Amino acid sequence: QVQLVESGGGLVQAGGSLRLSCAASGRTFSSDAMAWFRQAPGKEREFVAGINRSGNLGYYTDSVKGRFTISRDNAKNTVYLQMNSLKPEDTAVYYCAAVNPVTLLPAFDSWGQGTQVTVSS
Repeated sequence: QVQLVESGGGLVQAGGSLRLSCAASGRTFSSDAMAWFRQAPGKEREFVAGINRSGNLGYYTDSVKGRFTISRDNAKNTVYLQMNSLKPEDTAVYYCAAVNPVTLLPAFDSWGQGTQVTVSS
């Protein structure tokens, strides 16, 4: 089972930037594709960005393409989400997860506590 700890969220004005981090343990980190998801109040959790095991391929939902960048450091067992040009609609709790490398759906029913991102207009 993988344990995940997200950090880096906060309150930022529209147009600002944040960098989220997710530290993983409990499994061989480099064996897992990873992804970021988010859940806004009253909405379903949704996929935001995914990255393959080696870190050379990233995948993004349309609404964040060109603004967000996912990366990973396998030596540090950490995946990152650089978020630029933030919009109020990006406000949500952000979670990371180990995912199936083909479907990018969560591989385990295991979530961290998430990190809150709030973007003011």
